Amino acid sequence: MSFTVAIVGRPNVGKSTLFNRLIRKRLAIVDDTPGVTRDRRYGEAHLGDLSFTVIDTAGLEDAVDDSLEGRMRQQTQAAIAEADVTLLVFDARAGVTPMDEHFARLIRKSRKPVILVANKAEGRAGTDAAREGFSLGLGTPLPLSAEHGEGLSDLYDALEPFAVRKAGEKSTAHLDADLEEVAPLDLEEDTGEEDLVEAPPAPKHLQMAIVGRPNVGKSTLVNALLGEDRLLTGPEAGITRDSIAIDWSWKGQAIRLIDTAGLRRHSRVTKKLERLSGADTRRAIQYAHVVVLVLDGNDMLEKQDLTIARQVVEEGRALIIAANKWDAVEDKNAAIKKLHERIDWSLPQAKGIPVITMSAMTERGLDKLMQAVLDIYVTWNKRVSTARLNRWLSEVTAQHPPPLVSGRRIKIRYMTQIKTRPPTFAIFASKADDLPESYHRYLVKSLRDVFDLPGTPIRIVMRRTDNPYDTDRD
Repeated sequence: MSFTVAIVGRPNVGKSTLFNRLIRKRLAIVDDTPGVTRDRRYGEAHLGDLSFTVIDTAGLEDAVDDSLEGRMRQQTQAAIAEADVTLLVFDARAGVTPMDEHFARLIRKSRKPVILVANKAEGRAGTDAAREGFSLGLGTPLPLSAEHGEGLSDLYDALEPFAVRKAGEKSTAHLDADLEEVAPLDLEEDTGEEDLVEAPPAPKHLQMAIVGRPNVGKSTLVNALLGEDRLLTGPEAGITRDSIAIDWSWKGQAIRLIDTAGLRRHSRVTKKLERLSGADTRRAIQYAHVVVLVLDGNDMLEKQDLTIARQVVEEGRALIIAANKWDAVEDKNAAIKKLHERIDWSLPQAKGIPVITMSAMTERGLDKLMQAVLDIYVTWNKRVSTARLNRWLSEVTAQHPPPLVSGRRIKIRYMTQIKTRPPTFAIFASKADDLPESYHRYLVKSLRDVFDLPGTPIRIVMRRTDNPYDTDRD
């Protein structure tokens, strides 16, 4: 059984650098700007033979009101309450500050085990500076350098007792479970209907990224789906700065929800931190299975929305458009008609994209949204047999033959599906490179209609055939 470690401290002491070091990935954004991390982020950490869950938190602020800083502090306090042990990090170079002393008192009140970490303690000078941490009354400071990986063996020694304690709790729980009465099986719930659904095997985690412009309600949507205030929300634009992944399930399907920073136009992005946040969001899109593009119902599909949607389609991800704040839209019929027209005109390469109207604040339309996510995932994984494809190919080329090139007609001979996610097909033809884009669009449209592939990107790869026995070859 894994134990949980929360990393806390005032802003800019290197908490996210230590988090990245422990999980062995650059998952959290690191920058010199104080207060980069705002939500709590979870990761699976490894230190020697220890494996545990680590939580990166926002820098502790001396605020208890409903301000952004106060809400960030609430997120950190939730992490402390959840953890088995807390790492209180201070900057050995700067020494102990009044804010460090204030939060040492706060953590002592939590009555949770605390390990005091003096970060940025490179070399002998740093180790000497770390001793100043004794004044906090939390035991011997542990000097380390998260950036350079120094002092991690001492951190291992400090954390090992919590792994041993958790293992002991697991053994006791196992003995207690053996004494419990075995509950009878509920046979009525298993209807067997799942066997009737033609779908790919359920993924271990369906990766679902929530993207959109700043302040359209992405984090509010994630909180509504989870049924808890897991992510920081508020009226301020750009609260979320890095992508936060949360494991969840809906109707038995494991889902990894990924909340992302709002994407603005490149021309408006001037700060390094916002560029890092944008890159983090684009990386989340690249690795997602399904991407939900959240729009503000009163300001839908402006230029930046379309830019994001095109990026999702170009990456080959399944796309759903969620019109949020729909309860505030006055003329709903006119708005939805305009939205569909704009999508059909601007995103013809993924015709049939599902559009869900919803309100994250009132939790209206959430079940409809999640069903659309599962449905589009099935479409994104769809496979068509080679026999069916070539029967279809024979029919569409007979109805509308390929054009002439240099006085000779392009011959399309064979077709097969070479991959899913998204559906990708290879067509073997003479003069394959000369097939015009208009005929390519004709084939994609027919494929989508005949094989029921709405909303998902479709890719066709043209491959040249060279048959030495074909007397009509080029």
